[in-house]
Amino acid sequence: MIAALLLVVLPLLGALAALALGHRSALAAVLVAATGTALGAWLAFFPGAPSGHLWGDYLTIDPTSRLFLLLINLIFLGVVGHIRGRMQRAPEVLDGIERFIALALAFLAAANLSVLSNHLLLGWLALEATSLAAAPLVARRGTASAVRAAWGYFLFSSVGLGITSLGFACLARSLEHSGAEPVFFFDQLRALASAPPDAWREVGLALVIVGYGTKLGLAPMYSWLPDAYEEAPPSVTAMLAGVQFNCALVGLLRILQVYRDGEPRMVSVALLGIGLASMAVSTFSIIATHNYKRLLAYASINHGGVIAIGLGLGGRAAYGLVLYVVSNAFIKAILFLSAGKIDDHYGTRDMREVSGLIKDLPASGLFLTVGTFALLGFPPFGSFLGELLILSALMRAHYVLVFVAFCGLLTVTFVATGRSIFPMIWGESKKPAPNQGLLTAPIKLVFVAALVTMGVFLPHPVSSLFVDVAASLGGVR
Repeated sequence: MIAALLLVVLPLLGALAALALGHRSALAAVLVAATGTALGAWLAFFPGAPSGHLWGDYLTIDPTSRLFLLLINLIFLGVVGHIRGRMQRAPEVLDGIERFIALALAFLAAANLSVLSNHLLLGWLALEATSLAAAPLVARRGTASAVRAAWGYFLFSSVGLGITSLGFACLARSLEHSGAEPVFFFDQLRALASAPPDAWREVGLALVIVGYGTKLGLAPMYSWLPDAYEEAPPSVTAMLAGVQFNCALVGLLRILQVYRDGEPRMVSVALLGIGLASMAVSTFSIIATHNYKRLLAYASINHGGVIAIGLGLGGRAAYGLVLYVVSNAFIKAILFLSAGKIDDHYGTRDMREVSGLIKDLPASGLFLTVGTFALLGFPPFGSFLGELLILSALMRAHYVLVFVAFCGLLTVTFVATGRSIFPMIWGESKKPAPNQGLLTAPIKLVFVAALVTMGVFLPHPVSSLFVDVAASLGGVR
């Protein structure tokens, strides 16, 4: 149980070490801290490890925290590998690198705390702390467009979390209305959620869904995401898409684990509507853009829409949703980190100016190919199976119109994405780069292996963990 606290303390110690030792030792600090937290998450939160509360019940170890701590720490370890490569290949990035690494580790500490939280307000504060750490990282390039994107990101994040806090206040008022004492611990809220629903609870849930939806980059408040994902350095984009996204998702999952049974219709209607709207705006944006980083950002909104639909369904869709969420994190890490190498090599983000990737940058071209196939939901990747289970649940629930719209938007997205990215990969070679091998990115190979494993055969301990998380969302054990 003490290992859980180390997942917060160790990154903070690494951040202080990076600031104190300067850029020559900053890389060592981030490697030690990231590897230690990833290993700690693996050992402390794998199925079979003890569950329960700690630190006065403010932190919790349960299947949800186990799964997402494993996920976000593994993604962050991949980001550290990318940072290490950049520091070796591009000495100019060493300028201010100790501050960059300190903020990144502070971001990781806050992310781990938000996932561990058993308290509404503590999780909210930790999630806001990730935004405070990430905003300067988004502006790392120092250009006017990067600074604007960072301010837009921080503004929307703050507004979204402000809406969420207003939702918490409405939920507390609902408890008072029912004669109960307002509490903010999730396990205590579950015992009180059986009270008859009222208007305060419905308004509170709606505000929480919209607030966390803003943090997830869902419609209607999604406009910050393409700008932030485009302007941030690749490592920071991967942190936002693969780590912070899942921290915000955990916050929403905790609320749904408490209140879904009492408000099933309102939750379903809200999430299905937000999910379809997000898929629609992202699909049309993918058609219009010629910037491959923005295309991947819009694809992230599209995937967020699919996740919202899966959350709205719950029940039979829950296991597919968990598969899709985990696959989505690995896909985004692979694609955004690969996009960074492409940008460095060609000096442009215009898809029309990039061609012959598989010849010019064999490793990056291969990872972009695999990531794109997984992005589009091809077998044998976990995203294919997760999407299939969500579609099946839509039909079982008789959401025929939602099913038709879902399939139509997926088809258009499939065609538009393939039309844009595949010429980049297999077109005529433009700028060969010697000596780029697959061994330069071992962590991305791990991500690809995880995607294939989830689509073909999951080991029993991992599958059991997925089933437990799905059961907390109403899935069948």
